Amino acid sequence: MSTTMKTITVRYFASLREKMGKSEETIDVEGISCVAEVWDKVSREPLPANTLVAVNQDYVGWRQPVSGGDEVAVFPPVTGG
Repeated sequence: MSTTMKTITVRYFASLREKMGKSEETIDVEGISCVAEVWDKVSREPLPANTLVAVNQDYVGWRQPVSGGDEVAVFPPVTGG
């Protein structure tokens, strides 16, 4: 099994990129089964309300299963005006 299949790439956008201090990181998939657990591993803070998430470029819910090789993108709530 390749290293890629044992990790998940997490990408942060807009204000979340600023808050996290990076645009992306790679985490070990061990012990992670869904998107919510990805967030729990990368942040000690609760997720901001109405945050959007995509797995492999498809918007999903926080209980979406994830596996090695996936890309999880996290977008802050967008306001219009």
